[in-house]
Amino acid sequence: MNASFKGAAQHYLLPRREVTHSQAVCGLYRKCLKTLGSWCVDRDVFNEEATRVQQIFRANAGATEGQGAVLLREGMDELRKYSHPDKYIQAYLPGGSLYMRNPPLPLSVCYPDGIPEGVTPPTIVNADMSPVRPGEKADSGRILVDASAKTMYPEHGFWHDEPVIVKKAADIAPPKGGAIRQPVP
Repeated sequence: MNASFKGAAQHYLLPRREVTHSQAVCGLYRKCLKTLGSWCVDRDVFNEEATRVQQIFRANAGATEGQGAVLLREGMDELRKYSHPDKYIQAYLPGGSLYMRNPPLPLSVCYPDGIPEGVTPPTIVNADMSPVRPGEKADSGRILVDASAKTMYPEHGFWHDEPVIVKKAADIAPPKGGAIRQPVP
């Protein structure tokens, strides 16, 4: 990444968010399955390996806080070791085969003599062509798309691959106007 792109990306960076240990473990499990999907082409092989990964996570569910921190760190290291050099990308995401393919023409081009009644302009969609929902992606502002890294950076935040700060739920200040939703045992 050259200095110009790094400078442009700095506008989009925010401090990493704090997460609880269980949120970090859930994120690690999800990333393990996504990485597994990049390596396993056959669905039967994926299902067998995903079951094995699930058993590893369940076997360590009763670990103490100290053991959990060590297991989480070892799990992140193991995930980095097995990361795929050319990970699988959904077709509609940046780097996918359908990303930004055949965008719709402006209505002024389709109807040069004026837009007829009953024809509605296309709705705004996210960069991955998913519908806009309040508080997500395009609704939060501009998005910087790095096609070489196959990632998107929202203007008012940064979707980090992994958390930096891991705390217990009791240590994280509740958001304004509400409390943190606790996981159901």
